[in-house]
Amino acid sequence: ANVIFVPRAAPQAKVAQLLAYGSTVLLVDGTYDQAFDLCLEAARAFGWYNRNTAYNPYMSEGKKTAAYEICEQLTAGATRASPLLRVPDVIFIPVGDGCIIGGIHKGLRDLAALDWIDRMPRLIGVQATGSSPLVDAWERNLEGWEMEPVKAHTVADSICAGLPRDRIKALRAVRQTHGAFIRVDDAEILAAIPTLARGSGVFAEPAAAAAYAGLVRAVQDGLVAPDERVVVLATGSGLKDVASAMKAVGQPYTVAPDLDDVKRVMEKLR
Repeated sequence: ANVIFVPRAAPQAKVAQLLAYGSTVLLVDGTYDQAFDLCLEAARAFGWYNRNTAYNPYMSEGKKTAAYEICEQLTAGATRASPLLRVPDVIFIPVGDGCIIGGIHKGLRDLAALDWIDRMPRLIGVQATGSSPLVDAWERNLEGWEMEPVKAHTVADSICAGLPRDRIKALRAVRQTHGAFIRVDDAEILAAIPTLARGSGVFAEPAAAAAYAGLVRAVQDGLVAPDERVVVLATGSGLKDVASAMKAVGQPYTVAPDLDDVKRVMEKLR
């Protein structure tokens, strides 16, 4: 049995998934950060096993395997004389608490330590404008322990964190790979949902689409060269937050069960 603390504003589809798998779900009438802190307090009070980001090392150990998969999949089918795995030049990663970007960095360091790769990709962390404390810290050259919490708000609930819990690892990942942190606003995030779906077939939730929006912004800012190999990490399905997806694509047309009504709509679309 497990107990999951989530903010009350969490998308219903995510809550439904938790319940379907048998979790006891506690909707906290507050922010993500308040739900996180309450979970820590409850774990101490009840002696529960704590699997929270930045508290449980298995989180990073699990996330790091995505780095292995990226390099393995880029290498598969490639005609190369070298025994080394193929690595991208840049990886774009949506960032809330910082666990994923820290885990990817750890996985890449594992591969480098084994001499399976001979260079490190630049890691670019993407945050929403309304929840971008790591961008602020990176721009101001602050350390993780110097960061102060902010009041976070964004349509991308999965990366909405006022005080990223894995901030030290996240900053280290970007700095040690000569990457960057960039911010994108909610309009850019929502616009990325249909663009990503139509261009790649990937239907992404807002947090996942933020990574693609970050790539678009990085290209505009000259952070990525035209000949570089880029990986965009889409971390969640759009089915987890259908309401936000509908904001991005608009409403369908309603027609009567009549061909003339269909013709009427088609005429409007010309």
